[in-house]
Amino acid sequence: MKLQFFSRVRRFLQSKAARKRCGASSDHLEKSRTMNVIDKEAEATEGDPEGDRPQEDDSVVLQKSVKRLHFGSWEEKEKAAKEIERLAREDVKSRKLMAELGVIQMLVSMAASDVSGRQQAALKALIELANGTFTNKALMLESGILLKLPKRIDVGEELTKGLFAELVLSLSSIANTRFSLAAGSSEILPFVIGILGSDSKAEIKDLCLGTLHNLSSELENAGPLVSNGAVHTLLSLSSIKQLSEKSLATLGHLVVTLMGKKAMEDSSMVPESLIEILTWDDMPKCQELSAYILMILAHQSSTQREKMAKAGIVPVLLEVSLLGSPLAQKRAMKLLQWFKDERQERMGPHSGPQTGRIIAMGSPVNPREAQEGKKMMKSLVKQSLHKNMEMITRRANAAAESSKLKSLVISTSSKSLPY
Repeated sequence: MKLQFFSRVRRFLQSKAARKRCGASSDHLEKSRTMNVIDKEAEATEGDPEGDRPQEDDSVVLQKSVKRLHFGSWEEKEKAAKEIERLAREDVKSRKLMAELGVIQMLVSMAASDVSGRQQAALKALIELANGTFTNKALMLESGILLKLPKRIDVGEELTKGLFAELVLSLSSIANTRFSLAAGSSEILPFVIGILGSDSKAEIKDLCLGTLHNLSSELENAGPLVSNGAVHTLLSLSSIKQLSEKSLATLGHLVVTLMGKKAMEDSSMVPESLIEILTWDDMPKCQELSAYILMILAHQSSTQREKMAKAGIVPVLLEVSLLGSPLAQKRAMKLLQWFKDERQERMGPHSGPQTGRIIAMGSPVNPREAQEGKKMMKSLVKQSLHKNMEMITRRANAAAESSKLKSLVISTSSKSLPY
């Protein structure tokens, strides 16, 4: 029964669009006709004894909710938004039909309300309508939802900010599709970065980090992200374990761009904060991402490698190469190889034994070189163990000889000494 109603409404909307192209009626008249058709369909559905009762109820609720959302009082609009949220969550197929009935435009308008209850009801409904539906997301953006974002982050309820953040995260998921969000970055970025720099809850910040991660996946968004201070904010949040992984993943997208790399090179937190993350043995993913960013920064940059060496990166890399995850070990060994090659170049060809050909600075990782690096590390560990054992043996032998000499002196000197 519900499917029959949906097909009838679709046919009516198609005929309505045709009449609009011909200039047959005004917008107000079209809305009135739409509501008349909805009322008639509701009466027909309610009076059908053969229909399925739960489906009839949902169809009637949808029809009445659409009418109240368009023409009802504010209280009726708020109740209608709550019903639309429930229906959109329970019935995926009806989300597109709701958009065709003009629901999204009305909810976007409600999102700008000064009353928190209406605003939250509209945002919850929009979140459900945007869930998994590209068309609905595009309609929300075209309806100006980004213009409704709060201009001041310190104003408004925490729940409202969280709902806006969740909706923006859902909309940002289409950043890597043919629909570009570049035009809306002037509204999205101040809102998102403002929350990340505030004292908002970690859950809300996590939603905003997801938005930045989606936006940073498109290279064309790197410029607006860097110019809005995203790099500094992300570096600060990367030191918080609860938020570190998403922060580092977003920085990993930005570091491959010229603007993003330069912003990180100029930051006072680099490389110390990234080196600190390498010591997090309980968070291997963060170690891997931090090592990746350090590799990009160190690639063909003696200045950055010198900064890293002064910050004490080599002992940390040695530890990661032995105890880290396989990917973290591989990246740490590559970085160690670069520092080793640079040291050999400074020493010159006659400063000591050479280890074969010198790999080009910043060469890409390949299995053969990774295996050579692994063998080198094992050799260094063995040499260190052998030296320690030799030192322990020498100390033990010296102690034994000293005790023998002492016993000999005690046994003979008592008779030869005059006192």
